[in-house]
Amino acid sequence: MNLNTPTIPSFVSWFRSVAPYVNTFRGKVFIIGFNGEMITDTKFVHFIHDINLLASLGVRLVLVHGARPQIQLRLDESQLETQTVMDIRVTDSAALQCVKESTGRIHHEIAALLSMGLPNSPMANAAIRVSSGNFVIACPYGVIEGVDLLHTGKVRKINVQAINASLEQGNVVLISPLGYSPTGEIFNLTMENVATETAIALHAEKLIFLWDTLTKETSDPDNLSILPRELTVKESKAFLEDKSSPTIFSEEARLFLQCAIKACESSVDRIHLISRHIDGAILQELFTHHGIGTMISRETLQSLREARIEDVGGILQLIEPLETEGILVRRGRELLEVEIERFSVFEHDSVILGCAALYPFLEEKAGELACLAIHPDYRDFGHGTRLLKYIEAKALSQGIKTLFVLTTRTTHWFIEHGFTEVTLTELPKPKQSLYNYQRRSKMFRKQL
Repeated sequence: MNLNTPTIPSFVSWFRSVAPYVNTFRGKVFIIGFNGEMITDTKFVHFIHDINLLASLGVRLVLVHGARPQIQLRLDESQLETQTVMDIRVTDSAALQCVKESTGRIHHEIAALLSMGLPNSPMANAAIRVSSGNFVIACPYGVIEGVDLLHTGKVRKINVQAINASLEQGNVVLISPLGYSPTGEIFNLTMENVATETAIALHAEKLIFLWDTLTKETSDPDNLSILPRELTVKESKAFLEDKSSPTIFSEEARLFLQCAIKACESSVDRIHLISRHIDGAILQELFTHHGIGTMISRETLQSLREARIEDVGGILQLIEPLETEGILVRRGRELLEVEIERFSVFEHDSVILGCAALYPFLEEKAGELACLAIHPDYRDFGHGTRLLKYIEAKALSQGIKTLFVLTTRTTHWFIEHGFTEVTLTELPKPKQSLYNYQRRSKMFRKQL
């Protein structure tokens, strides 16, 4: 590769941008659930490469696979018909044999792919050790609408100690949708049930489902059949309960949202729903701030709050490009540390994406709004307006009646938000003496 090519700076910038995620994810437990359809997809080998990358970065991985299409194919080959009750398959003895055959074959195929180590491939020198076992203790589903579901079961308990012991050794744990009872019986489970209960039992950092549904992007407001980028538990419940909502949910979406709600209300911090059809989707979701799927959390990831000393680095990273362009007055780290109590920040998932400062002139009952900045990727979403309102409320709480601002580039934005242009003599006298005539900033004022 030519080192003078313009792709090098962008690569270096990208590589640096993923460092915080690498540091955060190292040693954390991720549960990744994927269905049987994904295993037959040509992109599945790329997914295995991505799993290899996550493992090499120190992420502790538990993979839970499904097998519905493979089981159905084996049933068809055996000319066996099964009954369903409320969309749950009744697994009799003959069907259980097909389940064991199909699940066992898939399990070994995945383990073989994880064991690859071909030179000049993404799996070179991988040396991934796969651990499997009777990690899932199951019980019978029971009788529904008068029908005994026989060998169809549900998770009773997860052998947390055994799984953690495997993860401690650096193994990738691979779990099938089969469970075993203390009486020696085998039960046919669902991938969703196993993955959710495993994530809860292990207090996993993330539960990730690869699914068929795409995610609604903010640039596509007319497509109402897919989920938004972020949801809280409360919002997820509202989606499921609102019968008048124009959003059309597939049964898959409904099922995964129910799993996400249960996991979030228990012990899992984040649940991610990612399309299995997008190559590299899991990497894009985990190592970019905006992501590519739907993320469910207990509470909203966005917050407006007072800045703390540990926010200095994030604020500097946000404002330095604007200082270079001459949009903002340059502030060094030392000055920012001294004045940090003047700042408020807009935070999203622990990343500083906006900031603003308030400098009071209490004798004049006035305040200066300064250093208002929003990350370029998050502009035009109303975050600047919310930050301004937050500063206005903060000013009023300090007895400030007038807010003024000096700007060189964003005059129209402030006019649209209720500011009117004023002259230098209308500013507080202490500020008049500090006016920078070289910048020739325009002055605006707003009565609160």
